[in-house]
Amino acid sequence: MRKKKLLISMILISLTLAGTLYIYRNDVSKLYRYSRTVVSYYGTRSQEVVEVQTRLKKWGYYNGKVDGIFGIKTYRAVRKFQAKNGLKVDGIVGSQTLAALGIPTGNTGQNSDNNNLNLLAHIINGEARGEPYVGQVAVGAVILNRVRDSRFPNTIAGVVYQPGAFDAVADGQINLPPSNSAFKAARDALNGWDPSGGAIYYYNPSTAKSKWIWSRPIITTIGKHNFAK
Repeated sequence: MRKKKLLISMILISLTLAGTLYIYRNDVSKLYRYSRTVVSYYGTRSQEVVEVQTRLKKWGYYNGKVDGIFGIKTYRAVRKFQAKNGLKVDGIVGSQTLAALGIPTGNTGQNSDNNNLNLLAHIINGEARGEPYVGQVAVGAVILNRVRDSRFPNTIAGVVYQPGAFDAVADGQINLPPSNSAFKAARDALNGWDPSGGAIYYYNPSTAKSKWIWSRPIITTIGKHNFAK
């Protein structure tokens, strides 16, 4: 009987310690503002940090050495990039920041397809809300045409979050919930419909301020947008 009580006491103590350790680990995770899903943060040394630094340096956010060490300069550059692109400004390179940088996050198959559809719907909604349906599909097609063009990043996220590429990213409209029409347009674009005729640029001639964009040959006009190559 005494042995049984001792065994029960030992089990209860073990369970209590395990629970305490779990709570402590979660508290530490919150203290340093990262979770098990985070990939790179201050102090990390990895090839992934090299890729992060390379992209940030190319786009003018980072002016340090590309050495794979996540130091203070990398931390500040990540924060600048996040602020510019409507992301949570925490200096941590999690899945959303990786996607915005155009760095693969390890998602494959159905999850990756869903992420691409969702992001494409968001940018279509932000850029072409109120446009004719065919114009919404055309905006989605331009994104995909850029992905296939060697002059642009080779992922949807990389194209969408390329610095200065889209007003909807800069002003935060990309974060608005996409309409059903935007989702449908994204699916049609992903399935190969391209009303833009292969365009890699589009602009509203009533609001465009860039002189350079007016020099691009116009392929077609849909709604308020000119689509150009």
